[in-house]
Amino acid sequence: MYPERPLPDALERISGRRSVKAMDLTEPGPDEATLQTILTTALRVPDHGKLGPWRMVIFSGNDRAAFGDVLAKRWQSLHPEANEAQISFEKNRFMRAPVVVAVLSERSPEHKIPEWEQILSAGAVCQNLLIAASLAGFAAQWLTEWYTYDAHVQSLFEIGDHEDIAGFIYLGSAASKPDERPRPEPPSRIQHWHAQNGA
Repeated sequence: MYPERPLPDALERISGRRSVKAMDLTEPGPDEATLQTILTTALRVPDHGKLGPWRMVIFSGNDRAAFGDVLAKRWQSLHPEANEAQISFEKNRFMRAPVVVAVLSERSPEHKIPEWEQILSAGAVCQNLLIAASLAGFAAQWLTEWYTYDAHVQSLFEIGDHEDIAGFIYLGSAASKPDERPRPEPPSRIQHWHAQNGA
């Protein structure tokens, strides 16, 4: 039988998973070996056609500050009226977490595999990152802020005509346990198919 055994601890951890705001993330982040395990786990997603329609870009150490400089300059060009506090926030945006992972969706619209399924696969990478981080004892948040959709920022990732940034995953440790948020009641989102449904 596969899988060989249930993992109740893992199921409990996943069922209690909660995103932690980037501003509430702190050191320590995952070390290099743990990060590689998290990233490798993230790629274990459904991938119809074995296309691998995604890639990741990692920001850690001083590279976070360097990218923050890019964001601050871009923000200034878009908002000449921006004050020093706003510019400083953009400059330090990627410093909110020890590690930031950009997940890019690389679609092949001409392929027989529907483009929608390729997009879903990239989304699954983002979700797997959140779950793998949680199982490894870290906290995370999946964000799509203004720079996700900015053409200049996208060009820095060499985004093609059929690519998008699926999101930025911020990884670190939670400064405190996050409060639970309201969630839909399972019965309102889950139903069973019965023969009469198709009558």
